Amino acid sequence: MQTPFGKETYLYWYEIMLLLRRFEEKAGQLYGMQKIRGFCHLYIGQEAVAAGTMTAIREDDNVITAYRDHALAIAKGIAPKLCMAELYGKATGCTKGKGGSMHFFSKEKRFFGGHGIVGGQIGMGAGIAFAEQYHGSDKATLCFFGDGAARQGMLHETFNMAVLWQLPIVFICENNHYAMGTSVERTSKVLDIYRLADAYDMPGDSVDGMAPEEVHKSVERAVRRAREGGGPTFLEIKTYRYRGHSMSDPAKYRTKEELEGYKEKDPLTQVLKSITDNNFATKEEIEHINEKVKMEVDEAVQFAEESPAPDASELYKDIYMQEDYPFIVD
Repeated sequence: MQTPFGKETYLYWYEIMLLLRRFEEKAGQLYGMQKIRGFCHLYIGQEAVAAGTMTAIREDDNVITAYRDHALAIAKGIAPKLCMAELYGKATGCTKGKGGSMHFFSKEKRFFGGHGIVGGQIGMGAGIAFAEQYHGSDKATLCFFGDGAARQGMLHETFNMAVLWQLPIVFICENNHYAMGTSVERTSKVLDIYRLADAYDMPGDSVDGMAPEEVHKSVERAVRRAREGGGPTFLEIKTYRYRGHSMSDPAKYRTKEELEGYKEKDPLTQVLKSITDNNFATKEEIEHINEKVKMEVDEAVQFAEESPAPDASELYKDIYMQEDYPFIVD
């Protein structure tokens, strides 16, 4: 089967999705061993959203998301070892061990969280986009949230403001169908969430989130519109998480048949099939990628294990903004 995407793109998608999958599987294992404490929300099954997005944007574009943030943070460029150290609460973590699973952050990589308040990042994302517009940059901002956050009042106020000011932002609802544990069908009369954009005269679209190809094409169009002054776009990317909402969720609200049905559309399997069908890589080259990813995850765990805990002197630092705190826009 021919594809409009080339070898380099498919190999990137496979490697980054495999890295995200293996990182999250290891995080789940370490949580069970009590190496990682507190909340932990895994992204397993949703990797195509992160992969397809990253090939459609620039490194200097902004990303902000909710508390299911590990995968998007790594895909945006934060080193897995810094993310694992943060899960461990170590001083070498991407937020110095102070944020944990839900609050990854990197100004350098333009990844602005990781937010624990449901829907809180929607307004903050618009604020970042406003800053870019105000300073005359052509950076786009991508604001991710789940189908549960689409029920928050913050979304409606922000949509109205974003359209009114034509902000360079792409709102992305990662619809994994269940919010915490309640299906979209039980929480909304409007099952096609992207249609919420209609009330604000905002372009909206529904996207197959199990295919990085479809994610890439949709995000690319939306980002181009943002850069060219066309204002915001709302994408409902339909995906599926294979694990529970968090590590404490047994996910009994769905059937095994439903879960297995989505696993048949696993993005990793589909991308690997495209690589094989198009002769983009040999078995040996795929095995090399597999070993490379395994080594990277193992090194991340070792780094986290060997890193020091934050010193007590750090307790009152990074609480209030300092006078010399640099603004997020360069």
